[in-house]
Amino acid sequence: MRPPRPRLVATDLDGTLLHSAGTVTARTRAVLAALDDLGVPVVFTTGRPIRWMEALWIDVGGHGLAICSNGGIVYDVAAHAVRTVRPIPRAVGLEVAAVVRAAVPGTTFAVEHGGGWASELTYPAHPDDLQQRPQGGLDAIYGDDVVKLLAVHGTLDPEEFWRQVEEVVGHLVNTTWSSNRALVEMSAIGVTKASAVASLAADLGIGADEVIAFGDMPNDLPLLEWAGTSYAMANAHPTVLALADHVAPLNDEDGVAEVLSRLFALSLG
Repeated sequence: MRPPRPRLVATDLDGTLLHSAGTVTARTRAVLAALDDLGVPVVFTTGRPIRWMEALWIDVGGHGLAICSNGGIVYDVAAHAVRTVRPIPRAVGLEVAAVVRAAVPGTTFAVEHGGGWASELTYPAHPDDLQQRPQGGLDAIYGDDVVKLLAVHGTLDPEEFWRQVEEVVGHLVNTTWSSNRALVEMSAIGVTKASAVASLAADLGIGADEVIAFGDMPNDLPLLEWAGTSYAMANAHPTVLALADHVAPLNDEDGVAEVLSRLFALSLG
């Protein structure tokens, strides 16, 4: 028998729903619109902060909810308003930074919050910076609304850096990574894409077994493990390919749209 159709779709963006150029194709837009017509909610789950999402709303649909900053923020797209914030307590964040700095010399930090971001003076520039960031000592820039603490190292391998950070502070914060450089993303303990989607699904009366999820990087692992049906993109990190139930075509081949078109028997012309 054909399995029942999912009642909720959760998909990562970069490396998953989006092409490598960061764009949404006409085919993917058509699939998202068709699911909207069917009343199937699509939740966008991303490590991106809100400030990196504004240009995408018109493409991914100006409705529904988005989970940003790896679960730290739930954003109401239609209302252009933050619905939920799950910050890292200031005392915890400063303790984490002190421990990591001592264990892994050469680490520098930045913080993400609902209104933007700020960094230490020595934090490296990033080619995707979209706005001027305040800079200063961590004690000065760390407010009560920090949803993600970023740690970067100039010479270590990305996965090795994450392992070292996880070893010393994994009991204080949730650590993950999704970059090709040594950048560890930290959220409040228990805050992941999975926990945020689980909360939204519960509000809608939808169980984990009725959710289909797509992802490509280690920060997607908790969500893919939680969802009843999980797809790793063909271009995914090896740990994601090993965990997921299925493999979708490459993101540059509209892999998410391909799978959803088949599962929902969509005829888009």
